[in-house]
Amino acid sequence: MKPALLIVDDDEDIRTQLKWALCNDYTVYLAEDRETALEHVRTQRPSVVMLDLGLPPHPATPEEGFAVLAQILAFESQTKVIILSGQGEKTNSLRAIGEGAYDFLCKPPDVEELKIILKRAFHVAQLQNEYRESVEQGAGGGFEGMIGSSAPMQTVFESIRKVASRDASVLILGESGTGKEMVARAIHRRSPRSKGPFVAINCSAIPETLIESELFGHERGAFTGAHTQRVGRIEMAEGGTLLLDEFGELPLAIQVKLLRFLQDQTIERIGGRKEIRVDARLVTATNVDLKQAMATGKFREDLFYRVAVVTIKLPPLRERLSDTMVLAQSFLKKYAEENGRASLRYRQDAIRAIEQHAWPGNVREMENRIRRAVIMAEGATVKAEDLELTDSSAEAPPRSLKEAREEVDRRMVQDALKKHGANITAAAAELGISRPTLYELMEKLGMRNGS
Repeated sequence: MKPALLIVDDDEDIRTQLKWALCNDYTVYLAEDRETALEHVRTQRPSVVMLDLGLPPHPATPEEGFAVLAQILAFESQTKVIILSGQGEKTNSLRAIGEGAYDFLCKPPDVEELKIILKRAFHVAQLQNEYRESVEQGAGGGFEGMIGSSAPMQTVFESIRKVASRDASVLILGESGTGKEMVARAIHRRSPRSKGPFVAINCSAIPETLIESELFGHERGAFTGAHTQRVGRIEMAEGGTLLLDEFGELPLAIQVKLLRFLQDQTIERIGGRKEIRVDARLVTATNVDLKQAMATGKFREDLFYRVAVVTIKLPPLRERLSDTMVLAQSFLKKYAEENGRASLRYRQDAIRAIEQHAWPGNVREMENRIRRAVIMAEGATVKAEDLELTDSSAEAPPRSLKEAREEVDRRMVQDALKKHGANITAAAAELGISRPTLYELMEKLGMRNGS
């Protein structure tokens, strides 16, 4: 079925022209006033609405249009409303965006530009709907609380499914902020040890002088200040799972003791003489290149092969671009509801900024920026500046018609590649061109791997 598009305009000629221009791509519904428009919104539930601000009974002012905008968003806050009006004063434009409109165009619109904006609006709406459906189905927005429909994340999820039921040691590799602890917790929850404890320790956050005691525990009087016996984290994980995060930072002396535990499943507390048997599964995580660390003598090769029976590599956010907006919508929903602002939504410049940002801090950076933006945002929308990001397309408008066309081509190619996980064949089909033509266009635009 074609996506549903509602056009609300009091000018019959404009309604008819737009319907004929867009009916090949969308199921188009028409309305000339507030009552008819809201009836279509309730019955057809269009993801995108094109709304004229000048509507009867007061077509000379924008107030009736703003009232319709408010009622549409009150009924379904995620509807993408594109304001299309002859009343193109800047104040109306800013007010419409501030009150939740997705975009603003002045009459008469350029049909090709309009088609691009509509295509983008429907794509964003589809991502939001997919996320909402996954939550309603109890999937937690993805897999074990992790969100990701991209091919790299589906590979991660499949690895978790396979390894969880086995008792082998797992090494999780990934940049800071990619969600390594979430993967470890997912493995634990899906394992036969799920009823046992999950014990996590960040090896880089504990001073080298204390890390041995923290892991293995100590007996009373083992050293100055050891007034009582202390059980270490390894013992605490009895019957469950132990996660050693930032594992690559472990001192060599501790690596030797840990290797013995992995070989014999026994430990000795500091100052103790008794061997203590511990049944715990070890999961390690690091953003350090362990092979490089082995080459420089900072990490033991025998320990590496003990902990890396199975290796799971987490992709950085820049390698899973199709997940970017789904993640962003998920975090916005979470923190908006926590702050009593459930109707909050992204303004168009924020969406562009999110898609253009490189996210060096990965998912953690995105979550922190969105949490702050929800607090700082004024009105009904989150702007790029609330995220402390910039919309580069707004900062540097094209200087010529040629540059404008190239910018449109670039965005469409990027959107298609993101949507299809950098699959050239699928992206070319989406754009209605052949694979060689897409390659030629990417070459012309100076694009490599969709960037």
